[in-house]
Amino acid sequence: MVGLVVKNTGSWYQVKTDAGELFECKIKGHFRMQEIRSTNPIAVGDIVEFEKNADGTAMIHAISDRRNYIVRRSSNLSKHSQILAANLDLVALIVTINYPETSTVFIDRFLATAEAYRVPVCLVFNKTDRYSESEKEYLGKLESLYASLDYPVFKISALLSENITDLMVFLSNKTTLFSGNSGVGKSTLINAIAPHSLAKTGEISSYHNKGMHTTTFSEMFELISGGHIIDTPGIKGFGTIDMEEAEIGHYFKEIFKFSKKCKFANCSHVHEPECAVLKAVDEQTISLSRYQSYISVLKDCKEGKYR
Repeated sequence: MVGLVVKNTGSWYQVKTDAGELFECKIKGHFRMQEIRSTNPIAVGDIVEFEKNADGTAMIHAISDRRNYIVRRSSNLSKHSQILAANLDLVALIVTINYPETSTVFIDRFLATAEAYRVPVCLVFNKTDRYSESEKEYLGKLESLYASLDYPVFKISALLSENITDLMVFLSNKTTLFSGNSGVGKSTLINAIAPHSLAKTGEISSYHNKGMHTTTFSEMFELISGGHIIDTPGIKGFGTIDMEEAEIGHYFKEIFKFSKKCKFANCSHVHEPECAVLKAVDEQTISLSRYQSYISVLKDCKEGKYR
C-alpha cells in the first residue's frame, strides 16, 4: 500500500492513503540501516510504501523519492541531520521582533538552507499587536530588507486574527511547512486559519524571553481552502548542514549576485582584494546583518560545528 505521512511522533508514523484511511506505522528494521544520517529517516510529507499487519498496525518498507525537503543539523547529534518536512511547495517562517526575539542570523540561516534545497519561503512577522513604536520601526526595516530580496512578507497578529486573509489566500492549494523559534505563535496562527486543527498553544517563558515547546511532534493539517499546513516543534537554533564553503555564498541571493564581479572566481568574500561583495557591504548595498549571517555560516563550515 502507498500513503502520505501526516504525523510523526518519533516512534510512530501516521500514514494516510488516497482513500482517506489512516494507519499507525513503524519502520522496518533494515530501513534504518540504509546509511541514513538523520535522526528521522522519514518525515511528514513523505510518500511511503507500507504493509498491514494482522493487528491493524503497519510497517513502512520503502520511501518515494523526495521532490525537496528542509533539513537542519541536529543539535544533539551534530553529525546528523533532522528533516523538518518533505515534498513542500512553501515554507512559512514565523518570526517575531520580540516576545520572543527572532534573530536575523536565525532567519538568514533558514533562508540559506531553503535556497539550498530549492524550497520557496515567505516570512510571517507575528504579534504585531504587541510591538512598541521602536519595534514597529525595526519591523519596517526588516520588511524592506527581505522584500527587496523577493521574499514575500506578511505582518500579522495571529492572536487577534489581524491581517491574516492575504496569508490564507497565499497558502491556498499549497503544502506549507510552518517553522520558527519556540513561542512565535505557530500554533495560534494554525488555530486562526485552520480552527479544526485544534493545535496546542503555550505561554512565553519569562526566562530569557524564550518560547515554551507546545508542539511535541510534526503533524499535517488540511486547509478548507485547499492545501495543507505542516506544524513542527519550535526550534531554538538552526544549524546548516551539507554545505561546502564555496557554495555558501550561492544561497544568499545578493551575495551571489555581487560575487560575479569579484576579481577571483573562488573569492570567499572575507579578505580578498577587489571583492565586489565587501565593496557592496561597505556601500550598504548588501545589508551588514545579512553579511554577518553569511560569515557565521562560513565559520561553522570551517570549524565543522553546530551553532
